[in-house]
Amino acid sequence: MTVLLYMMVAAGTGWWLRNKGYIVGGSLLITVAICLVPLLTYTIEDMLGLWPAAHPGAYKNYYPWINGSWIVMELATIAAAAFVLRYVRFAFLTAPIAFSFWFLSMDLAALISRNPDLSLNTRQWISVIVGLIILLVGYGLERFLHKPGEPRSEDFAFWCYLFGMLAFWGGLTSMNSESEIMRILYALLNVGFMWLGVKLRRATFLVFGALGVFMYLGHLAYEVFKDSFFFPFVLALLGLGLILLTVWMQRRVLARTA
Repeated sequence: MTVLLYMMVAAGTGWWLRNKGYIVGGSLLITVAICLVPLLTYTIEDMLGLWPAAHPGAYKNYYPWINGSWIVMELATIAAAAFVLRYVRFAFLTAPIAFSFWFLSMDLAALISRNPDLSLNTRQWISVIVGLIILLVGYGLERFLHKPGEPRSEDFAFWCYLFGMLAFWGGLTSMNSESEIMRILYALLNVGFMWLGVKLRRATFLVFGALGVFMYLGHLAYEVFKDSFFFPFVLALLGLGLILLTVWMQRRVLARTA
């Protein structure tokens, strides 16, 4: 099996390089081996004819198409990356975990519903729920893989936070609500993200939170106050307020990291 040979060469060379002191290069090769796990799993399932649902077609459909039969490949990737992470402390190894969680959410929903063509609303809520789970996984990795008092040489939570926010924030933002109360709650949630970014010293939360607040302020400026005489003044005040808020957040982050 060609894919197995590639995996063995990548993992073996990576382990050898790590032992020689080339930590980053060796760890990247090990990560490459982990990224080949979906292809290896697909090959085994295809040879045995064992699929959770119907045959999903060629492997090239794995990335663009949702199918319940992909879930074993995603679970195998998550398990392999988690196992290797116990012995190879390399932050980028968490990227395949977060990425596979995202794919797993869609494919598992398709398997349960027996319908690959999920509605937009269903996809949005799945994105929100799975994004929240990925964020919690990232927080757990940060808490348990980084011991207090030790220097943070590897950021194990970054990729989970990034993929988690893309899924959670993206799902919420794509929901088109006509209720002004829901929009206010959305703005408050983004303010909470900015506070969380300061609390955890994570720029990821700050960036997404600031984007969400800016979008809500834009809605106020161009929808709520668009026919008002005070529109230019409101727009200027909102822009000034956003700048001041950003500067304050930046100073708080710098003060906490100093």
